[in-house]
Formats: sequence, structure tokens, C-alpha cells
Amino acid sequence: MTIRWTCAFVDRPAERLAAAQAFWTAVTDTRVSAPRGGDDEFTTLLPAPGADACVKVQQVATGPGGAHLDLCSPDVPGLVRRALDLGAEQVAEHEGWAVLRSPAGQLWCAVPWHGESVRPPVVAGSRLDQVSLDIPPSRYETEAAFWAELTGWESLTGSLPEFRVLRPPAGLPLRILLQRLDGEQPAAAHLDLACADIAATRARHEELGAVHVADGRHWTVLRDPAGGVYCLTGRDPETGGLPAVASRAVTPAAVTSRAAPPPRP
Repeated sequence: MTIRWTCAFVDRPAERLAAAQAFWTAVTDTRVSAPRGGDDEFTTLLPAPGADACVKVQQVATGPGGAHLDLCSPDVPGLVRRALDLGAEQVAEHEGWAVLRSPAGQLWCAVPWHGESVRPPVVAGSRLDQVSLDIPPSRYETEAAFWAELTGWESLTGSLPEFRVLRPPAGLPLRILLQRLDGEQPAAAHLDLACADIAATRARHEELGAVHVADGRHWTVLRDPAGGVYCLTGRDPETGGLPAVASRAVTPAAVTSRAAPPPRP
């Protein structure tokens, strides 16, 4: 079982879908694909020719939405079996792909790999490169072990105990941040961008309609025009790592977000 690509989903309600598409295409310098799905609920954010898509938008039927992760494999049944052996629950099975729930309750999808191999470029000094899984304290160790075992990626421990990073092999577009929340609340997820200059990126995002929420030592929390919370983090957008002068291996603030309904690719 091999994970060959990853995709981050922006999950938003129908009435906010157009706002989400407009904002995230501007942020990532992409264009929206034709809709697909039984209710035209899925779109892909297509980068310029020569790069492969790794960000998608989903219309959710209920709730405020959030984010979720797709793991792409040439052996979807093998990936599903591995996840179930490690403690995941299968929520739905479809032709060629499946929706699963992690031990802490985070929804994600196992989907086919279609040959993607080229990361989209850095855009205006930033890159969407991380999905943060926000985990209640009582489930944190089990959840961290699940994702580390499932992906087989290198596990990095931050200088603060509430953060760990799973760093994928070179060429894959998204890292996984495992964030331990302060309180017992449902597992959820949000997106992070690596930024060479947080202030400059924040200004650009605010011009596009984002709203400032909070600041941390090496991060800024924003809300997009569709209501979703995400983070700008002070990391190298090429490598994903912190600058040499920084003292932490991971950076986002604790963000309270709510889980989306069952995702689909």
C-alpha cells in the first residue's frame, strides 16, 4: 500500500460555495473545474499546465463545513484494509473509493491515484501545504499513532508538545499536522499555508475578503469569505520548514473548528 498523492478539501455550505471558490482560486492561482458529482457538489482547483491539482472544493449538505484530506493510492482496497486494521471505521463505500473515519472521528477519503506527481508552485510567497487535524486530548496519542502508521511518513515533534508533523516523501504536496486541542471537543480539520512573509500574505488575503481572527508567535488565524478558519504560518513555502532562526518544528495556533459531514472526493 503506497500513498502517491494527497488532496486538501475545502468543505463549505451551498450558499457559501461560490465565495469559497472565488477566494481559494485567487489564493492558489488556480481556476475552478467543471462541477461533478450527483449534485454538482465537487470542483477541483486547477493549477497552470505542468502542475497537478491538490486542492478541491466540496459543497456540504449540512453544517458549516470545514476541511478534510484525501489520500490517493494505486491500491485503494489495500489502503482501506490497512486503515481498518489500524482502527479506522468505514463510513461509506463507493465504486473505486471510500469514506473513512479515523479513531478520533476525523473523516477522510481513500481515492485512486491518477498519476499526479508535480506540486503546484508557490503563489505570491505562500503555498497551501498542510492539513491540520485538530484532536481532543483524550484521543491525541491514538490518533497520532494511527496517521503515522497509515502514512509511514517521517514524524517530527515540535518544541511545544501539542504539535507533531508528518512529513511526506519529497514531491507530495501536503503535510499533516497533528494538533492537540485544549479541550474535549469533536475532532476537526483546517488548512494551513506556509508563508515567506505572513504580514504580506495576510494583507493580500484580506484584500480578497478574509477576516483576521487571532495572532500567535509564528502564525496568524484568518476566516475566509465563506466562513472557514485557516492559518498562515511562518514557514518556508518551498520546503515547509521553519526558518533557521525559529525554535519550533511546527507553528499553527490551536484553532476551534467544526467537522464537516462525510466527505467525498
